[in-house]
Amino acid sequence: MIKISDYLTKFLKEKNITHIFGYIGGMITHLTDSIDKEDGIDYIQVYHEQTASIAAEGYALIKNIPGVAISTSGPGATNMITGIADAYFASIPAIYITGQVNTYEYKWDKPIRQQGFQETDIVSIVKPITKYSKLISDKDNFIYELEKAYSLAISSRKGPVLLDIPMDIQRSYINPEQCTHYIEPASDITNCNHYNIKDIYHLIIKAQKPIVLIGGGCKEPSTKKILSHFLKKTKFPLVYSLIGKGIIHDNYEHNYGFIGSYGLRSSNISLANSDLIIALGTRLDVRQTGSKLDDFISNDKKIIHINIDPNELEHHRLGNRINIVDTVYNFLDKLNSLIDAKLIVNNKWIEFLNQIKYKYNQMKEIERFVSNSTPYNLIQIINSYSNSIDIITVDIGQNQMWAAQGLKIDKHQSFYTSGGLAPMGFAIPSAIGIAFANNKKNIISINGDGGFHISTQSLMLISQYNLPIKVIVINNKSLGMITQFQELYFNNRLTGTTHSKGYAVPNIEEISKAYDLPYFRLNNNDLSNNKLMDTIFKNTHNCIVEFLTDKNTTVSPKVEYDSTIDNPTPKLPIDEYNKTVFNVK
Repeated sequence: MIKISDYLTKFLKEKNITHIFGYIGGMITHLTDSIDKEDGIDYIQVYHEQTASIAAEGYALIKNIPGVAISTSGPGATNMITGIADAYFASIPAIYITGQVNTYEYKWDKPIRQQGFQETDIVSIVKPITKYSKLISDKDNFIYELEKAYSLAISSRKGPVLLDIPMDIQRSYINPEQCTHYIEPASDITNCNHYNIKDIYHLIIKAQKPIVLIGGGCKEPSTKKILSHFLKKTKFPLVYSLIGKGIIHDNYEHNYGFIGSYGLRSSNISLANSDLIIALGTRLDVRQTGSKLDDFISNDKKIIHINIDPNELEHHRLGNRINIVDTVYNFLDKLNSLIDAKLIVNNKWIEFLNQIKYKYNQMKEIERFVSNSTPYNLIQIINSYSNSIDIITVDIGQNQMWAAQGLKIDKHQSFYTSGGLAPMGFAIPSAIGIAFANNKKNIISINGDGGFHISTQSLMLISQYNLPIKVIVINNKSLGMITQFQELYFNNRLTGTTHSKGYAVPNIEEISKAYDLPYFRLNNNDLSNNKLMDTIFKNTHNCIVEFLTDKNTTVSPKVEYDSTIDNPTPKLPIDEYNKTVFNVK
């Protein structure tokens, strides 16, 4: 016989999960006690359940196994929802465990709001944002539900699961040999459609202007490896989505960069001018295509759309696609077996892409259109210290787009941010999860002042465990992404985004002292101080760096709602635009 909370702990340990993030409460004391007693697996007490749920994501991203977060019932469970939703939209495997009131205190079908203290029906709340959620009401079904939840988290299109475990179930004893076990399905890909890879190959051969679009579905190590092999054999040009950044390093000869609403002008022109897009593990959402769908697929453009989720392909707004339900790995494995000398990319197409990359790269964009370039200058400094940085996590807002546009991710580096849910306050908790997954990695966490303020309670963990995380705060004393939006569409009425209209920034130096972290304050002139930069990036284990910049900051370029992706704001002169985009048509 074994206590259920002990069984759960041993099960997770056997799956090579070494850390569990949570905020302790009455309804999970049995779980935390079992973790504490078990060698080889540690409970990490955080200071807000949202930190736990996002740290579990970071842990999963680096180890390629589920991250785990636990919380007590009621407010503890609801505080985890942001991280749960983010894991769902980002297809990150995670197991969320919530404590619940005793089964004999639960209201069940009674028409009342609540019976037990802090009782909350978290299972119903998170059903739309989990692959599976279950209240375990029978101890004899516990092993089945645990094994099922774990299997679903890591199979097919990965994602979060939630188990809600009442306190009396946690402390119950079971005989595992007498319990029902979950039987794994025969295949991870049960909905794979039938496609003829030879037909796909012949379509690729005929294309004059092909391009590969890399999405987040290419992040797994085995997929990255086979993708690299495919590109080495074909020399195909590629672009990437926000979540696809860093999968293929930015120094790859035919990497033409970041596309989308805030993508590089050169990258978006390249994608728009292609006649065949091989879209690997991406949703092709409106932030990639722009709102003018007819323009995106004009000129007989073909799209080979590979996605593991048949629903993403079936319920898509974009036509003119060849839908392939499969993993990117399986698709490329089949395609690689057919590649021969016939697959040669048109030299004229490569010449055009190189010309566009030279003429409209991000450095030229900044010189031409950006009045306050200080945030981009900081990004270039970070690039110059790439050998001292292994992993970069980036928050939400202008800081995210400056990083996506300007960072040059090297071969040994990884880049992580949130693109689907995009919660401010993502970068620091995810960096914490990554650090516990591999504390030998040097991590930079890039934040705006807004996202930093949301996640300040996470800072305690950095000093408490001496985690190798440098927190950079780009402080423009405003919510810059929204101010840019307000200037465009609301006649510069900056409600809630600047100091005069209700938004304030705390004293970051005093916060650093409170959390016992080294502090550096920088401005643009300090970036040329090599000794100071070496101290921060080479010789400091962890710290907070406040980079001060004028509040008048912008991200350039930006695709507006009524524009095609190859014609973002600021607009090129019409003659220049026509000469550029019609050059190879």
